[in-house]
Amino acid sequence: MAIQSPHTSSRRFGRFSLSTKIVLLLTLAIIAFGLSTGFVTYQIYLNNSIEEHKLYAKGVASLAANVIDPEKVDSYLTKGVEAPGYFETRKRLRAITENLTHITYLYVYRIQEDGCHVVFDLDTQLLEGEKPGTVIAFDEAFRSYLPTLLKGGEIEPVISNETYGWLLTVYVPVKDENGVCQCYAAADISMDWLRVQSQEFLFKLLFIFLGVGLVVLLIAIFFLRKTLIARLNSMAKATKDFDYNDKDSLTRSLSAVRSINIQSGDELENLYKAFVHMASNSVNYIQDIQDKNEAISQMQHALILTLADMVESRDQNTGEHIRKTAAYTKVIMEEMKREHIYEDELTDEFMEDVEHSAPLHDIGKINVPDAILNKPGKLTDEEFDLMKSHTTVGGNIISHIIETVPKSNYLHEAKNLATFHHEKWNGRGYPTGLAGTAIPLSARIMAVADVFDALVSTRSYKKGFPYEKAFAIIEEESGSHFDPNIVKAFFAVKDKVIAIADAFSKKETTNNG
Repeated sequence: MAIQSPHTSSRRFGRFSLSTKIVLLLTLAIIAFGLSTGFVTYQIYLNNSIEEHKLYAKGVASLAANVIDPEKVDSYLTKGVEAPGYFETRKRLRAITENLTHITYLYVYRIQEDGCHVVFDLDTQLLEGEKPGTVIAFDEAFRSYLPTLLKGGEIEPVISNETYGWLLTVYVPVKDENGVCQCYAAADISMDWLRVQSQEFLFKLLFIFLGVGLVVLLIAIFFLRKTLIARLNSMAKATKDFDYNDKDSLTRSLSAVRSINIQSGDELENLYKAFVHMASNSVNYIQDIQDKNEAISQMQHALILTLADMVESRDQNTGEHIRKTAAYTKVIMEEMKREHIYEDELTDEFMEDVEHSAPLHDIGKINVPDAILNKPGKLTDEEFDLMKSHTTVGGNIISHIIETVPKSNYLHEAKNLATFHHEKWNGRGYPTGLAGTAIPLSARIMAVADVFDALVSTRSYKKGFPYEKAFAIIEEESGSHFDPNIVKAFFAVKDKVIAIADAFSKKETTNNG
């Protein structure tokens, strides 16, 4: 048989809620207090009842002694019922038992060396009385009192459990006019009866205590739930609902914690104050971190744009290309999300990463000579191969940056954009010839934005196409060059795309003017 570890019961008890634990402990305390109090009260009540019934039995025995004529005791013993006055005396003794309750046996004995000589022994419902003159042996409980009894002296009440049961016995001497003890009047009270009376008292006491204990327990439960448990739950809920997303959320969460406003003047209030202090410090610390992260993020974004601008400034043909393509990708992704296109990939974090890293998609052009970047005519095959290398060069540049800053997720999308934005849906693009969804989603989105901007923008070697012609080319190459799902989203935001292009066109005109 396996021995249960004491830690097992502790773990099981630990699974209960605090209110349940307190109620259980309080219930056990009430039960333990009730049982111990009941036991002590029972013993006190029983002892007091015995003392009271000793006095009661002595009073009854004394009444019986007054009924007995000591001068006739010898006649009663020798002649029995034939003795003059015997029946009258027995009748008077019976009247005592009938008028005074709780007496089990009432009898008169003469104590001699050979035993107890019956003078009177009244019949009861359970036992017929002995005849006058009958000699009854001494019970063991009385042997120590024999010397006193034989001398006619008085003895203390005796509790015995022998021939006639568990009894409380009181002897009162019947003395003649010369002070000589002629016999003893005795009264017995059943100890079983006294015990039953005490138990009935105990049950009544326990019933009252149970009622009072139940009321106390209900009040305690009400108090616990309305004060301690309710407040602890409020603190727990405020902690669980604490929102760390932004400054406004932090401010609202801290206000919710402070609104609990526990003023109990005890350890609970001390705990609450410590909790508020910790929450305030945490909010200040998190806000400081968020401010620094925001500053770092802005600085990173500014560095990305600066780096992209440095590359783009070498290309006299592209203008605001990096900013326009970033704006196009943003509205395309928003529409894709609205239409649930690639919704498993198109998370908020992904969209933000693509938008921020889009300006780096042509960073590899830093490796292309200015003469090729700004050549007004058609490139030779060799020059075009060098131009195409900007995809792998861009991917390698960003890979080196990722080694330095490995946890910047947006750089991984920047690498995808830089490396694969010239891949085609049908697998005929460069640099690796990926096809379909094997091409990273960010690169497939950039492919549409990049080509559209190239079509509508004026270059040194061409004029920009009208918007409708550019849209027609995009539509025509849907399913071959471009992902058709992305083209669908692109056309759904056609008006927004045109608005972006117009806004940048006006900006370029203003700057050139």
